[in-house]
Amino acid sequence: MPIVVRIDVELAKRKMSVGEFADRVGLTPANVAVLKNGRAKAVRFSTLEAMCRTLDCQPGDLLEWVEE
Repeated sequence: MPIVVRIDVELAKRKMSVGEFADRVGLTPANVAVLKNGRAKAVRFSTLEAMCRTLDCQPGDLLEWVEE
């Protein structure tokens, strides 16, 4: 998949657990795992906004396009 999700990197930088992140964003830990592992087919802008707000980062910090 050409889009790589870097949520785990941002969580590690902030020493934040998946559970804490999920609570702050308003997702279940299972849905965070789906996003983290690159299995999600789409992300709502409202969810992306909540993730960026929670991690104090930009969308490009969480998502990266990589040529196959």
